[in-house]
Amino acid sequence: MKVLIIGSGGREHALARAISKSAKVTQVFVAPGNGGTEAPKEKIFNLDLGYSKDNFSKLVQFSVENEISLVIPGPEQPLVDGISECFKKVGIPCFGPSQQASRIEGSKAFSKDFMQRHNIPTAAYKTFNDYRSAKDYLESISHRVVIKASGLAAGKGVYIPLNKQEELECLDELMISKVFGESGDEIVIEEYLDGEEVSVLAITDGYTVVQLPPAQDHKRAYDNDQGPNTGGMGAYAPAPIATPKILDDIQKNIIQPTIDGMRRDGFPFVGCLFAGLMITPQGPKVIEYNCRFGDPETEAVLSLLCDSCDFFDVCLAAAESRLDSVSVDFINGYAATVIMASGGYPGSYEKNKHITFEGSVPKDVVVYHAGTSISSDGNLVTSGGRVLAVTGVSDTLQSAIENAYSGVRGIVFDGAFYRNDIGHRALAKASDKTASKSAEKGLTYSDTGVDIEKGNKLVDLIKPIVKSTKRSGTDSEIGGFGGLFDLKATNFKDPILVSATDGVGTKLIIAQKMGIHTSIGIDLVAMQVNDIIVQGAEPLFFLDYYACGGLDVNNAKDFISGVARGCTISNCALIGGETAEMPDVYGKGEYDVAGFAVGAVERDMVLPKLGLIKDGDVVLGLASSGVHSNGFSLVRRIISNAQLDMAKDTCPWKSGNAAGGNDSATPDIEATIGYELLTPTKIYVKSLLSVLRTQGPENIKVKALSHITGGGFIDNIPRVLPEHLGVDIDATSWTLPPLFKWLKELGNVDSYEMARTFNCGIGMILIVDKKYESEVTESLKQSGETVYSIGNVVQRDNSSGSSKVVMKNIEMWG
Repeated sequence: MKVLIIGSGGREHALARAISKSAKVTQVFVAPGNGGTEAPKEKIFNLDLGYSKDNFSKLVQFSVENEISLVIPGPEQPLVDGISECFKKVGIPCFGPSQQASRIEGSKAFSKDFMQRHNIPTAAYKTFNDYRSAKDYLESISHRVVIKASGLAAGKGVYIPLNKQEELECLDELMISKVFGESGDEIVIEEYLDGEEVSVLAITDGYTVVQLPPAQDHKRAYDNDQGPNTGGMGAYAPAPIATPKILDDIQKNIIQPTIDGMRRDGFPFVGCLFAGLMITPQGPKVIEYNCRFGDPETEAVLSLLCDSCDFFDVCLAAAESRLDSVSVDFINGYAATVIMASGGYPGSYEKNKHITFEGSVPKDVVVYHAGTSISSDGNLVTSGGRVLAVTGVSDTLQSAIENAYSGVRGIVFDGAFYRNDIGHRALAKASDKTASKSAEKGLTYSDTGVDIEKGNKLVDLIKPIVKSTKRSGTDSEIGGFGGLFDLKATNFKDPILVSATDGVGTKLIIAQKMGIHTSIGIDLVAMQVNDIIVQGAEPLFFLDYYACGGLDVNNAKDFISGVARGCTISNCALIGGETAEMPDVYGKGEYDVAGFAVGAVERDMVLPKLGLIKDGDVVLGLASSGVHSNGFSLVRRIISNAQLDMAKDTCPWKSGNAAGGNDSATPDIEATIGYELLTPTKIYVKSLLSVLRTQGPENIKVKALSHITGGGFIDNIPRVLPEHLGVDIDATSWTLPPLFKWLKELGNVDSYEMARTFNCGIGMILIVDKKYESEVTESLKQSGETVYSIGNVVQRDNSSGSSKVVMKNIEMWG
């Protein structure tokens, strides 16, 4: 599907990036866009069409001819001019209110009258159409006021004078000097509200309303809230001032009544309603409405969307009046946006200043382009007042702000300026609160960065997931001090317990880079249960360990969901685990995992049967699902040396691109190198048990099993062989999978090195008595395995120092 976003600022860049992450979206056009929204690798393209009313027909024509599935107008002006109706007339869904509904922003006088009519809390006000009446009113009152141009003024037509002289000067600018043109023909003078501001963005289809995380904007140009009002010099979300109780009050008394009132008045609102609010001692009150996403609040808020949230689906559902059919999910963290502006803003400023990025953009930082363009010589230059919206994300507000400023420090252009105190109100309150708590109670565990409440929330979330792995011997309840397992319930007569413990190695780094954590959980289980089955044992129960710098509940939940999936595949009960927050050991966003599993096997059926393995036994190989969980240090080095991006470049062994990469557009995440490398380790338990349960002490069919992990064929197979025997493996008995061919060629890896590092397409080895080869092979195939006969057991004279494993014809790998 294709999406058209109308606008050219940071808000539109943020919308484009959020929409482009949808696997359903193939192209996002931004009209006219900016220097950052021409990003083919992210499926984002500029459309050289402005959004003045004269261009509406051209935008509609383009949308019809290019089969646009959804239109999202960013700025307020085209909405006030009626652009939504233009698209609806040709049957294209538009995420934006009608011309009538847009009056909620287009006319301050209209919105104040609307609030008064529907008893929505706001400041007392008066509306004036002539200068003399407004002047007389100001001279007659003694309380502080706010003076607003009733019409659109690009977010700048609001004055907060400090005294009577400033009030009259503001009035002169609006109604005499006409600094905002016709927007100042009508003005609103309202009482000044004491309190702290907060911005609430709400997505609605006219009935259902979904609040996004509350944000706080910084309107003044300079530090300490000094200087003239701007379109916004920074924002952060969620704003702590908006407590759950306050947000509930806002929903019940402001947002929902606004949407209901507009529908009842005959102009239902569809799109994003922005409510600028003041949290007063009497409760939240509306300062103003906007009929679209705010800027720079949008850059902060949308940076908090969960990877699992399809924002295209959300906007389309709202435009199609079915918002209640989708969910909108956000990470449990914070985002902070710092605006880098041109010298002179919000007044006059020079353009075409070269923008330089010194080094790569830091991790957890996104640079949204606002006033940028590409010059004729191909350089990125400034083209507006607010140039860049540098946004940092983290699990705490303090670190999110630090991330944002670390990004700012790496960007240079002549005359650049920015506020150095974004988030100062929240940080000051947090500092006061911490100091107060410390003074009253002393330090707490949470002061060290360990959040017990998050841990408790995680336990609540995973209880049903863990419960799904229940099997005989356990009820898989968690929350106690230890996990219980009743061995008698498994009907073993004379069991030997077999245990295994492992991690998943540096494959974790790829998972963290890709933001995909479920498959790692499957890997963790696979590494243990595959080790247990090679002893001939049935896996019984599993425990996991998750250590991190700061607990991200969603990531941890995804990981444990993967563990549960792995346990289900292997019929192994997940009976417990441990989550450890160690901010002094792990960095932000980092985590490590480990697992422990226990299985059981009848004493006389333990593998390998070293005394039975003999010259002439057959070596069978079961196909792997990929690299599994070993050798990723080499994999990452190969990819790094080739200067490929695992999260962006197309998977070449599937696409047919010999060198990898993708110059035209960013592929869907499922087509990337990183996604393919995260294919979980294959679990062989059920298929192998189906064979092992058919043999007894008198008819041993499978004499040994070898899990091909770190060390590949060369180091793993000898672990199950008697000293006097080895194996000859024919490397041409199966085809080296394309993934391994690609790694070999790209990294110029020697064939022998491949065989001692990777599984090369064979994840499990069976040593089988020759007379049972066909029977075992057929059983495994019926279980869904791909089986290869790859070699034989041979007599080996170890006194000569010969290798236990000989890879014949390995040169055929290239």
